Amino acid sequence: MTHLRDLKISVLDLVPVRADAGPAQSLHNSLDLARHAERLGYNRFWVAEHHNMDGIASSATSVLISYLAGGTSTIRVGAGGVMLPNHAPLVIAEQFGTLASLYPGRIDLGLGRAPGSDQMTARALRRERSGSADDFPDDVEELSRYLGPRTPDQRVIAVPGHDTEVPLWLLGSSLFSAQLAGMRGLPYAFASHFAPRYMHEAIRIYRDHFKFSTVLDKPYVMLGVPMVVAETDEEAEYLATSLYQRILSLIRGQSLMQKPPVKSMDGLWLPHEREAVMSFLGLAMIGSPQKVRAKVEVLLEQTGADELIFTCDLYEHADRVRSYELLAQALKSE
Repeated sequence: MTHLRDLKISVLDLVPVRADAGPAQSLHNSLDLARHAERLGYNRFWVAEHHNMDGIASSATSVLISYLAGGTSTIRVGAGGVMLPNHAPLVIAEQFGTLASLYPGRIDLGLGRAPGSDQMTARALRRERSGSADDFPDDVEELSRYLGPRTPDQRVIAVPGHDTEVPLWLLGSSLFSAQLAGMRGLPYAFASHFAPRYMHEAIRIYRDHFKFSTVLDKPYVMLGVPMVVAETDEEAEYLATSLYQRILSLIRGQSLMQKPPVKSMDGLWLPHEREAVMSFLGLAMIGSPQKVRAKVEVLLEQTGADELIFTCDLYEHADRVRSYELLAQALKSE
């Protein structure tokens, strides 16, 4: 079991967009949050590739990572993740090889096998490339070769890229990537921040299939966790209504622009929609610092996770920063 004192905590920023501010403000807020996270002792700061979603501004993931890494100095910065079916492995190797050359020892590359978008958007991204989730294992292997040592007979190289050994992570919300990560001896991040249903089984499969590698000598599990921490449970529940509305909009296929918190969700969702939102957020930790600390301790006891990566979608940027501050204080205090 991982003890709280040994737990690494990180940030997954979905770079939320407000209708009255726009993407530019969201990107500036992301850097501000990364700087706070660095000061507060968070281990890494990740952003995710999403497309055709008006409320998420992290579509050009590698460009954003460069902005974040350039504005910080010590925290690890990376992708959580790049949706590999959308890209030729060589392109990603060149992008992250460039990042690793600019910010050595600070760049992570998390890889997902889903498109991170709808079918129409996936086609628009790929155009003539016949990328598919079925190609994921081969694409991961090809990408790994581009980032590794150059071989004498290698005819296609990534420049920058080769010899950078950018750390690869496999991400998943189901069981496929868990098995692949174990067989490859790679660290594994499970997307329990939106798909907690298979979390325990995915962890078991990953650990059961883990093979020693040059990267890891034992399994390494990171779990995504939604959270809202405030001074009191009541305030946290109030702020969390922005998160509830955002997930409700996702379920309904509506705009994901952030909405301000409300006193009550009654009348905004139907009973079956409330159930769907709460299922989506099954691992959410919402409450006072003491309440959230207790929930984290239970999660660690149940999973033995090595690291937790927290996401926090609140309407006011200051509330989001404060939430991460209170979380860090709660988990690092003796």
